[in-house]
Amino acid sequence: MARDTVRRACAEPGRERDLAVQAGKAALAAWLAWAVAGWWLQAPMAFVAPWVAIVLVESTVYRSIAHGLQQLAAIATGTALATAAALLLDSTMAAMALVLPVAVLVGNWRRLGSQGVYAATGALFVLTFQPVTVAGSAARIAEAVFGAVVGITVNALVRPPVYLRSTRAALEEAAGEAERILEAVADGLARGAWDARAAGSLHERALRLGRLVEQARAAVGWSRESLRVNPWGRSRADSAPGPDYDDAVTVLDYVAVHTAGVTRAVLEACDDDRGVPRPGPHITEPYAAFLRDSAHGIRLYTTSRFAPGGRDRQADRELREVVEDLGRTLDDLRRRLPRAAPDDPDALAAYGTLLTQARRLADQLAGR
Repeated sequence: MARDTVRRACAEPGRERDLAVQAGKAALAAWLAWAVAGWWLQAPMAFVAPWVAIVLVESTVYRSIAHGLQQLAAIATGTALATAAALLLDSTMAAMALVLPVAVLVGNWRRLGSQGVYAATGALFVLTFQPVTVAGSAARIAEAVFGAVVGITVNALVRPPVYLRSTRAALEEAAGEAERILEAVADGLARGAWDARAAGSLHERALRLGRLVEQARAAVGWSRESLRVNPWGRSRADSAPGPDYDDAVTVLDYVAVHTAGVTRAVLEACDDDRGVPRPGPHITEPYAAFLRDSAHGIRLYTTSRFAPGGRDRQADRELREVVEDLGRTLDDLRRRLPRAAPDDPDALAAYGTLLTQARRLADQLAGR
């Protein structure tokens, strides 16, 4: 697995290469901070600078700055509290017993976010290195500030991270999985293969589809954040995720819900214990055609929205044609269902569930 990861990082852009670049940048930031604070200036607590620098090479430049300010505030607070207590009490043990609970409480302050833990860390650095002096504590804060500046600068100037590519990939992955699930259900219905195990596997995949959509939603947020306070972000401003990305996430969210509904209805129809008669070919064949058209529509939707250079007008036209075909197929299904089992309310309810999920899926593609 490690060999495959290295190969992908060297072969093509992607998550593996992004992680490798960020790791190299973090190491560079730590080396630079130590070279100045430790080797050149020979600061008494020189390790603080590379330590802060390496942790502030974050996933976005904006996050580096935000976390850097929070971390410096936490370190300064813990350092000041510990220094004052140690000088007043003249006892490391007494100062530690008094300061650490306060530092931990300060660290839980909402404004410090995930960096609040550094309040207690800063206090420990003061109390475990003797002697405690105001000058020494000021030096620690200065070294932390220098390390933060180095980490943020390296992250901003050396290939600052941008996640536009991963956003498109996440959206396309969710759409592709929805397409594959619907096509698999359509193939099973067309063959008349009512296999409970296969239907259960498809339903599990449909439930996981919702998580893929959530990952796509998070990727859109990461992309927008990665362009904030990014010195190279202006050149990519036109590529920032726009309203089409939000629309796509919304559509895929509904697609995930209704795909799960379709697979659940098929799974229930495969349950022999329910005693519900399975639909015959006069129902399953047009329904399978509907699902194939839906899968095709999902593919066209992503193609039209995320084509290189802007929206694909040809895919838009084809999508409208597919949606019209979906409407005609739904009308045909509505006419067939009442005749499918006129004297069996349970069968009509099962068929109606399939039809309802089909209509909702078609409405989402038609509305976008």
